[in-house]
Amino acid sequence: MKNNIRIYRAIHNLTQEELARKISVTRKTVNSIEGGKYNPSIDVAYKMAKLFNVTIEELFCFEDEENNNEEDESLP
Repeated sequence: MKNNIRIYRAIHNLTQEELARKISVTRKTVNSIEGGKYNPSIDVAYKMAKLFNVTIEELFCFEDEENNNEEDESLP
């Protein structure tokens, strides 16, 4: 899942460690979410969105893999 966490951290001048403390997770968790290696729980996604004063959809781009695969198969 793609996300804009790095952008919003920069806007709010927060390090991964500072963000992690504010939403009660580890820096490693923030790093994994930011890098797209781990999908956050609804609770963590909500806390991030609330902290940055944006919607969850503004932070995360949910890609529909099934639709992406169908589109790829229809290409010549």
